[in-house]
Amino acid sequence: MKRILQLVVTRWLARTPIGMVVLGLGWLFARKRRADQRQQSQTQVRRAPGRRSDHRYDRRRPVAGGRR
Repeated sequence: MKRILQLVVTRWLARTPIGMVVLGLGWLFARKRRADQRQQSQTQVRRAPGRRSDHRYDRRRPVAGGRR
């Protein structure tokens, strides 16, 4: 539904020169936002493999019968 609404609004805005300017600005802002999110996700510190929490409720033990 969201994609259909985007398509309709985009086609409606593309009819006029002012609408094309609005679409261009929206595209630039979206591109910058995506680049910032990509850069932020790359700089996040990830936990080392095999490191476990010492919190007592985080521990999981095997359940009888293979259930979880």
